[in-house]
Amino acid sequence: MRGLELSEKYYCEYADELFSGLEHLRPLCACGMCGSGSECYGYDDAVSKDHDFEPGFCVFIPDDESVMSRRDAFLLERAYAKLPDEFMGFRRQKLSPVGGDRHGVFRIGEFFTSKIGVADCVLTTEQWFSIPDYALSEATNGKIFEDNLGKMTECREALMNMPEDVRLKKIAGALIVCAQSGQYNYGRCILHGEKGAAQLALFEFADSCSKAVFLLNRTHRPFYKWRFRAMKGLERLGLLGGLLESLLLCRSENDAEDLLDVICGQLTDEVFSQGLSDRRCSSLEELAYEVNSRVSDGNLRNSGIFYGA
Repeated sequence: MRGLELSEKYYCEYADELFSGLEHLRPLCACGMCGSGSECYGYDDAVSKDHDFEPGFCVFIPDDESVMSRRDAFLLERAYAKLPDEFMGFRRQKLSPVGGDRHGVFRIGEFFTSKIGVADCVLTTEQWFSIPDYALSEATNGKIFEDNLGKMTECREALMNMPEDVRLKKIAGALIVCAQSGQYNYGRCILHGEKGAAQLALFEFADSCSKAVFLLNRTHRPFYKWRFRAMKGLERLGLLGGLLESLLLCRSENDAEDLLDVICGQLTDEVFSQGLSDRRCSSLEELAYEVNSRVSDGNLRNSGIFYGA
């Protein structure tokens, strides 16, 4: 059983018990599971169960203490702590995992501050560029089982709706790095006999290509170890996940160059199909500038092409 499924079953079984005697607090709460850990993505497996795996869920409460007092929050924390320790053959852990509690009662603003550094999820343009992809992903992954107040859902939706200018600038930045590392530097490193540098060029290409793919799907890229797996489930360019894995494992330089051509071609076709370029540029550098030209804000458009990289 996956952790997200276990969490939802545990919630369905014990939510009423949690709010027993605290029914007046339930309309103020959201319950679900999201944040750190493979279980929040549905990527956990038998190996994952060796740490941080337990029945449990998150209860998100309002930040305003005039809406939910410290005392009420304490009572809710105590009620959560009293829920059964064992469920469906799994036991709740007595020690918090590295990085802090993943289940229990959290103020909404505290949760988002811990993930993205912003409590209300209203991001400035600069913050959209400075907050790591994986942090935005952790703040919006998983599933909310119940949201009576609506604030948790509102915040998550705000983080999923990246401003279009920001998305375009980030795509342009990802494409220019792909051009530099994959279409230019990889081959030059091979000619110089610098095979280690050539491998680094492939890593840079794969990283930036994956960034472009998630942006073209209008979603946030997860932590690196789940990146290829997540790509395979995307609606657009999902096959590139497998191709990028093959690229990084290539033993033949000719095979790597062939794969680079295929990947760049598919990336170009998708950018064109989304109307982000008027032509299918053979050079990803040209394509990056085509995308950048569609940024409506003049200051952002005129900032360096690598600004969104």
